[in-house]
Amino acid sequence: MTIYTGRGDAGQTDLRNMERVSKDSKRIEAYGTVDEANALIGVVRPTGHDDVDEKLRAIQNHLHVVQADFANPNPDEGDPQITEDHVDELEAIVDEADEELDPLQEFVLPSGSAPGAKLHHARAVCRRAERRAVSFSAEEPVNETAIVYLNRLSDALFTLARLVNKREGVREENPEY
Repeated sequence: MTIYTGRGDAGQTDLRNMERVSKDSKRIEAYGTVDEANALIGVVRPTGHDDVDEKLRAIQNHLHVVQADFANPNPDEGDPQITEDHVDELEAIVDEADEELDPLQEFVLPSGSAPGAKLHHARAVCRRAERRAVSFSAEEPVNETAIVYLNRLSDALFTLARLVNKREGVREENPEY
């Protein structure tokens, strides 16, 4: 099987149900940006912290589910979908990391160690994916839990960035106003 098919050469792509849509549709923008966030998380791994890497690997798998969810305008029972359980997993990641962190008192500049800064970058792209998903949900049906997942994921990536930076001995910097 070859990787290229030529089907997308005219600017259209297939949804999960084989419906053809423009590559610049809001749906494609949403799951394409999720793919970008997923790729950035892949750039971070390995962080040098096995527990963080395990969490990031699970998150990357979840993001594939988000993409499948967004690519499917008419999901059937049994099709991949983000659920409240996925959101709960993210909240557990945040809560566990928070136990190791000092309480957040101020905004934090997105910087730090190499893996910490990359996690901040992934967080920013995740926020964009969430905005794209909200935009597409205004026009088409969408699993709202997937949007909640992206919102919670940005919190998790932020918290993991802080955690990695702390473990790497990098002091957080706060913006000056």
